[in-house]
Amino acid sequence: MILYGGSGHAKVIFDCLDARGITVLGVFDDNPDLRTFQNMPFLGAYNPQILDKEKVIIAIGNNRIRQTLSQRITHSFGTVVHPSAEVSRFVKGIGDGTVIFHRAVVQADTYVGEHCIINTASSVDHDCILEDLVHISPNATLCGGVKVGKGTHIGASATVIPGVRIGEWCVIGAGAVVTQDIPDFAVAVGVPARVIRQIGNTVAKE
Repeated sequence: MILYGGSGHAKVIFDCLDARGITVLGVFDDNPDLRTFQNMPFLGAYNPQILDKEKVIIAIGNNRIRQTLSQRITHSFGTVVHPSAEVSRFVKGIGDGTVIFHRAVVQADTYVGEHCIINTASSVDHDCILEDLVHISPNATLCGGVKVGKGTHIGASATVIPGVRIGEWCVIGAGAVVTQDIPDFAVAVGVPARVIRQIGNTVAKE
């Protein structure tokens, strides 16, 4: 496996891979000042010819950056689930490039798209749908039947009640309690969560 990105987020993905006994062969990073990461070989800026048969995980937490990189990387994408995570054998699918961190829970009949992050100790209950590039932060809770649109970031310790629909490219603030549907490109915070502004549809929705 290869990581793309040498940040703190990458350290946790490295730990997940290490716990699975998966060897990380090196790290791509576009930062010219980066020369080492976790004692692994630094591969420099992305080069599609380097270890081209290996899979890559984009080890960057920012959803928009992951989208951009996913569209230009020609390697296949890997997926990793930390051994302490509890993922039902009845999940409908987990997309390429997705990472599921320590003590996270993903319940039956849930679908998780590509390049998603289900972060430490978060919970995704039954029948949820997470579209591509979603980031569920540590200790966040999605109750049953929740749908989260592409590119949305659910903040740490946020709670989404059953059946709520959250649009694409939203930001849900840390600790928010989402009790009603949230439109695309909205920032919502508070208890209960209220939309405080629109981000603007600057992200392509393809």
